Order: sequence, then C-alpha cells, then structure tokens
Amino acid sequence: MIWLPGAYHSAQDFLDRGFARAAAQRRVPLDLLFVDLEMQHLDDREILPRLRSEYVLPARESGAAVWLAGISLGGLLALDYASTHLQELEGLCLLAPYLGNRMLLGEITATSGLDGWKPGELAESDAERRIWRYIKTRDGLAKLFLGYGKDDRFSAAHEMLAATLPADWVEVVAGGHDWRTWLSLWENFLDSHFI
Repeated sequence: MIWLPGAYHSAQDFLDRGFARAAAQRRVPLDLLFVDLEMQHLDDREILPRLRSEYVLPARESGAAVWLAGISLGGLLALDYASTHLQELEGLCLLAPYLGNRMLLGEITATSGLDGWKPGELAESDAERRIWRYIKTRDGLAKLFLGYGKDDRFSAAHEMLAATLPADWVEVVAGGHDWRTWLSLWENFLDSHFI
C-alpha cells in the first residue's frame, strides 16, 4: 500500500501518527510505503509518472497487489492515478480525500447528482473534473474504501462519493479533518478489510 500525504504533510507524519504501528500490531501482511510529495505536485499531474515508474510498476512486477492510499489532497492524487491506470491497482484507500472545489460540487449537485452530471470535455490539468468522471463511470475493477469524519469540512463531497459505494466500503466516525480521525479510520479499515 502506497500512501500519499495531504498538503503540508510528509511521509514521516504517517509514522509519527501510528499508521505503521497500527498495521504491525494487527500482524497485517501488508507492506506500507509512505511517499513524500513536494507541494507543487499536489495540484498537477507531474508526480503521477514518477509514482507509476518508481513505486507502482516495480511492486506489480514483484508480484504484489498494489493499493494506493491518500489523505486529503493525497486522496485526490490517488483518484487521479486510478482514473488513468485503474488496471494497475488492487484498490484505493481514501481518508478524507479532497474531491474538488465548491463550484464543481455545486455543478454536480445542481444536475440531480452524479447520475445526471455530464463532465464534458476535460482539460489535461482538470484533475477534479477527471476524478468525478472516473467516480461516475468506474467499473468496480479496483476496490475503493472511503473513510471520513462526520465533522470534516469536506464531508458534503464525501457523502456524494459514499453514495456510489457499497456500505461496507464506507466508514464514518466522529471527528474532523485531522490525524486523530484519520488514524481511527485506518485502524477500522485494517480491522474490517484486512483481518
């Protein structure tokens, strides 16, 4: 499982907040890789070819099933990767992913939700619209787990994504957009899907 951090976070934050410890305590047969991203990569696709060549493809070539995981803006990048390379992933684990700006979310809501929304022509740089097209049309090849806190500032968008997923692949806990909530979601995910 390759983890992508959110804005202003690093790979070390995952370790400091107990993500590796939670998996080790449960003896989950899961290799975790926490990737550092530079801020410039959080709003463009520049990181995706590197992510693919340095991490995803080598893991697949070794015979591993690859999960891509992300928190906040890291979740947006994970979805963007999946929108282009879905067949390369076993699944996605998204904790409080950033899913787009209010204008786009309002546009989707105004068309009676995702079923009625038409993404139109996509610019290469339009990651937010691309991920919602992927969510709308995804064929279920890769598993997708969504976790978020009830008081997360992005919860309205999370609810829209949750409506497209099986109930046992969505976890909502008390909390906001913070590490304590994300660790709780991660522990619940491990307990419900890997043990």
